Amino acid sequence: MSDDAQEIPGGDAARRLRSGAVGSGAWDSGSPPSGSPPSGEPGSGFDQKLQSIALIGPGRAGMALANGLTQSGLRIVNVAGRAPGDAAVIAAAAELGARPVSVEQAGADVGLVVLAVPDAIIGDVALRLATSLTTGALAIHCSGATGLDVFDRLLERRPDVRVGSIHPLQTLPGRRDDAERLVGAGFAVEGPIVELTALVDRLGGIAFEVGDRALYHAGAVLASNHVVALMGQLARLAAEVGAPIEVFRPLAFEALTNAFDLGPEAALTGPVARGDVETVARHLDALPADERSSYRALAREALKLVERPSPELVALLDGDGGVGERWGVSTPE
Repeated sequence: MSDDAQEIPGGDAARRLRSGAVGSGAWDSGSPPSGSPPSGEPGSGFDQKLQSIALIGPGRAGMALANGLTQSGLRIVNVAGRAPGDAAVIAAAAELGARPVSVEQAGADVGLVVLAVPDAIIGDVALRLATSLTTGALAIHCSGATGLDVFDRLLERRPDVRVGSIHPLQTLPGRRDDAERLVGAGFAVEGPIVELTALVDRLGGIAFEVGDRALYHAGAVLASNHVVALMGQLARLAAEVGAPIEVFRPLAFEALTNAFDLGPEAALTGPVARGDVETVARHLDALPADERSSYRALAREALKLVERPSPELVALLDGDGGVGERWGVSTPE
C-alpha cells in the first residue's frame, strides 16, 4: 500500500466498501477476487502483443491504469498528451519509464494504445494516431458513456487494427494509490472480450459487459458524482447546525453497505419508510428554501422502495412548499 494510503474510519462497513467487498457474486468474499495486481511477467495466457503499451492522456484515469499495468509486469513504451514537451507528458513519461511522444507517434512499437482522453475528442485523437499503429494493434478508450462507433473514422482509414473500451467503475482522485483502487473494481468492457478481460485481470479488476452505454454511465454518475453532491448538501446542513460532517460518516457508510448487502428496499429506514408525515413536514419547514427541492426529490425516490406508501406523505412530497401546517400537521416555531 502506498505511503499516503490511510485507514478509512467507519469500521468494517467502510473497509468492505473500500475493498469492493459489497454486493453479490464475485464481490461477496470480503476481498477482491483477483487479489492485488500480479507482478512479474504476464502468464502464458496473456496476449503477448499487448505487453507494450502507449498511453494517450496522462491524467488521473490514464495514470491509474498505466501504473496498474506496469505493476502487473506490462510496459508503457510511449506517453502522449497535448504535446511531447508538455510538463504533464514529460512527468508521466519519467514516472513510467516511457518516451514522451506526439499523438501521431504514439502507436509506434506497441500492441495496445490506451486513450484516456475526454469523450468529446476520442474520435479525433484516434484518427491522429492512425498512421503510427501497427497491424493488429488494439486501441481502447476509457469512457463509460461512449460506444465503439467513436472509432469509425479510424477503422475506415485502418481496417487492419482493432478497437475496444474498458471503463473502470471507480473514482480516481489523483492520488499515488489510485492503481490500488482499481483492484476489485468492475470494468465495463466492449470489443475483443478475451483480450480485454485478460487486461482487466492484470489490473486486479472484474470485467463485465453492458447494453446501453449512456444508461450504464448514468448509473455510474448516480453511484459516484450524485453521492458526492448529496454529501455537499449534508455538509451545508451540518455547518448550519454546528455539527462536524465527520459524525455522519459511520451512518453514511452503513446505509450504503446495507443497500448493497440487503437490497435498497430492506435497507431503507427513517421517516419515509415509517410513513412519518409529521417528521417529514418538520424537515421541510426547517430546511432552507433552496435545499427543499433535492430533499423532496430524494424522499420521492425513497417512497418507491416502500410497499404501501402513506397517501398523506405522497401528498406532502408532491406539494409546492415546505409548510407542514397546510397538511394539518403542526410544526414547531
